[in-house]
Amino acid sequence: MRQLVTGGAGFIGSNYVRHVLSSSDDHVVVYDALTYAGNRSTVRDLEDDPRFSFVHGDICDPAAMRAALRGVHTVVHFAAESHVDNSIAGPDVFIATNCSGTNVVLRCALEAGVSRVVHVSTDEVYGSVPEGSSTEGDRLDPRSPYSASKAGSDLIALSYHSTYGLPVVVTRSSNNFGPWQYPEKVIPLFVTNLLDGLPVPLYGDGMNMRDWCPVSDNCAAIDLVSREGEVGSIYNIGAGNELSNRELTERILALLGADESMIRPVADRLGHDRRYSVDTSRIATLGWEPSRDLDSALADAVAWYRANRWWWEPLKSRTGAATR
Repeated sequence: MRQLVTGGAGFIGSNYVRHVLSSSDDHVVVYDALTYAGNRSTVRDLEDDPRFSFVHGDICDPAAMRAALRGVHTVVHFAAESHVDNSIAGPDVFIATNCSGTNVVLRCALEAGVSRVVHVSTDEVYGSVPEGSSTEGDRLDPRSPYSASKAGSDLIALSYHSTYGLPVVVTRSSNNFGPWQYPEKVIPLFVTNLLDGLPVPLYGDGMNMRDWCPVSDNCAAIDLVSREGEVGSIYNIGAGNELSNRELTERILALLGADESMIRPVADRLGHDRRYSVDTSRIATLGWEPSRDLDSALADAVAWYRANRWWWEPLKSRTGAATR
């Protein structure tokens, strides 16, 4: 089978590509615009694999997308603008990429007659959940330009199934972490700051709650959904690792031999959702469950960033991510 992976040079996309190449005989075409969060160096080690190819292209470009889709059976659509803070500062590109770009992907996939489109989304579309867990049928309540654009793209994807019969499935995962994550995100930002002897910026009171899912578990779930998921359905993906941002910070500090003097409180994010939690009963019916425990996965992530300064240091110096 031949897969087209949009955004495959980004964090989750590149981990997904590695998962597919190591666990199947599929051929993978990575399609990526190489904006600031997509980096060719992230997939350079894959270039000698004859089942891997790379196309530099923008999902908003229909001609390039049509060309890349030739001979493709499955599209796994990761490409998106994804940083909440950036969406607050400049929402326009989020709407253009996440909504209009997704529409281009779907329209071209429909024309190409692909057998499956997996649209990769986020638990943030449900909004803040004071108690309990969001199910796939719950009302969407996005509260940032990023999450609103992802909610819109989810609905666009599902509309292509109901209107045109395009075989679409949607995944919504909790917060991912692991190798190759752009260093403005909280875990790689905090780890790399501490490796450089810098403090870590903790939003507000640090009591915002998130479920932390190792990226390898999310990739296995997405792969399973791409092969066995029910067309027209949504699948939540979560690991049951709910921590406050303060608790997460304390675990990272401990892994790096630092103490709480390295925490620098900063003003809270605008519209900062207090808690996310997803019910994963539906994907469990496909036989999926998390395989990693949080502590060992977090230790592995710290070890990866410690060993791969060559990858993250140029990115971080370019963006000034340590100040965020």
